[in-house]
Amino acid sequence: MSKGFTSVQQLFRVTATNPEFELDRVLAEFAAQENYDILLVVDFPITQYWTDEKETIALTAIYRLQRGANIDSLLLSVVPTRLLATSFTPEHVASWLSDIKFPTFDLHAPIPLQPIAIPKPWGQEIWYTGIERRGVAEVGAANKKIPLPWLLQAAPTRLLGNAAEPILLKILDPLPEPVFGDLYFELHQKKQEVYVVTAVDARAWPSGEGAIRFGFDPVIRNRYSDDGAFLADYFAAVRGYRLVRVGVDGLLDDIRAREGVGLNDPLSAQTLKEWLAEIPEALHIEERELRAAMERFTLLRPLKVGDVVKVPCLLPHSLQHGVRSVEFQTPVYERLILSFAQKVLTQAEWDIDASAELLQLDPPAPEPFPVLAQDQGWIEERIVNFDNFEVRRISIEPHASTKLAIEQGYGLGIVVGGELLIGEHAFAPDQGVLLPRGLNAVLQNRGASMAYFLLALPLNSGG
Repeated sequence: MSKGFTSVQQLFRVTATNPEFELDRVLAEFAAQENYDILLVVDFPITQYWTDEKETIALTAIYRLQRGANIDSLLLSVVPTRLLATSFTPEHVASWLSDIKFPTFDLHAPIPLQPIAIPKPWGQEIWYTGIERRGVAEVGAANKKIPLPWLLQAAPTRLLGNAAEPILLKILDPLPEPVFGDLYFELHQKKQEVYVVTAVDARAWPSGEGAIRFGFDPVIRNRYSDDGAFLADYFAAVRGYRLVRVGVDGLLDDIRAREGVGLNDPLSAQTLKEWLAEIPEALHIEERELRAAMERFTLLRPLKVGDVVKVPCLLPHSLQHGVRSVEFQTPVYERLILSFAQKVLTQAEWDIDASAELLQLDPPAPEPFPVLAQDQGWIEERIVNFDNFEVRRISIEPHASTKLAIEQGYGLGIVVGGELLIGEHAFAPDQGVLLPRGLNAVLQNRGASMAYFLLALPLNSGG
């Protein structure tokens, strides 16, 4: 967008609450013209709903609309209004954007997502579309990026259809150490999520097969005359472990205070190990014994690279240490924690009583993945079909290619295993991408090994 501004034929600047409405109005006004080159500048407010303060700031959307014999493009930059001159020429905008180095997005092309790392007691989450107080994902390039909600506010229907917020895409990256890298044993009432395993740490799992704690052990369960007795013993074990957990965490909190560390600040596994060495050995032994007594009721499901785990609502689950996974989930922030072998930093209590009333004992039966399409060198499968979105896996052999079309709503994808081209844009492994409505491109594997594209599509998103 920083090139060719001297050819702009018309320049408009307006103030509005809905910048995309102004864009559509201009496009409609010039729809009958075969040639145009327009710069539309829209000043608009955005409330930072993801912060505690909910502050409103002023942004400016700069749209470049071009149509001609060999071009039909729509480019967009979003910048803080305070940095932009009150009055300017197209030449000024070109120079200014180049100097400030704000990104420009082609709304007919894939949009690279720039993730952020969120520390967790068990490792980290890498957020590609997360927008909340703990962190906000970004878009653009590594050295030219803006917060994701800025872009979404400037072109919401083109980028999200009728959805209020994007599907959550993240990577779960647990530590390789047992216990320290195990996630919460939790359940969800509304949130639907799917994991795709991308790596199993050989230090933790030399055989290459990791695990997820997934519901309850049917062998132990069958020893009971009824599920009520089974659950009574399970939750008695949970409450027993909770008591010793509180004791251990209380002693660790004393060390936190001594060392000047916040009571709810994440700690590295190494720091925890050093501090735990100060805890009486008898308490360590009691903690290990009661944790084993609690966990014997649960089921460890084996996992290897490429495995897909559909997590149903109400089923307790806990991804285990060293099992790195891509996760797609509904943008709902809720969970009930049954247990955790560390201090929970985000809430004071576990949700034992609430979980006891809701939990599901039986995991769903495995289902084959429907094949949606295939041809020489590639296959497209649907790996999950939730109420509000589906996820597809496109497996592509070296040098093979297929078409990628987003006919409505939007697409949200991530590359696994090798580098892929989407049109002319290269995406490396673990790179995420937002695919706007109307995108038509070729998806190509130009590497020497198998590559995969995981693609989430909202259902009933319209737009």
